[in-house]
Amino acid sequence: QVQLVESGGGLVQAGGSLRLSCAASGRAFSSYAMGWFRRAPGKAREFVGGISGSGGRTYYSDSVKGRFTISRDTAKNTVDLQMNSLKPEDTALYYCAAAAGPVIRYRTSEYDYWGQGTQVSVSS
Repeated sequence: QVQLVESGGGLVQAGGSLRLSCAASGRAFSSYAMGWFRRAPGKAREFVGGISGSGGRTYYSDSVKGRFTISRDTAKNTVDLQMNSLKPEDTALYYCAAAAGPVIRYRTSEYDYWGQGTQVSVSS
């Protein structure tokens, strides 16, 4: 069993930065690939990016590539999402998720555990 708690959301102006953090409880954290997803009002949940169990590989959606960076600290059981050059279209509820196994997953259905989400709002 893995429990995930996100933090760090808030309101920021366009062009600004935010850093989200996801704290995981449970054993064998490094055996889980981690992902960040978001859901904007009226839209489906979408994949933002993911990181492998070891932290050696990352993958990002085209919409955030070059602006967002995912990192993980296996000693602290945390996964961070650094978001730079934020745009109003980045406004959404952001979730972290854990998938059993070390390989990055891209689909919602492939993740086993989810946090409650943290709101990010970007004003123009």
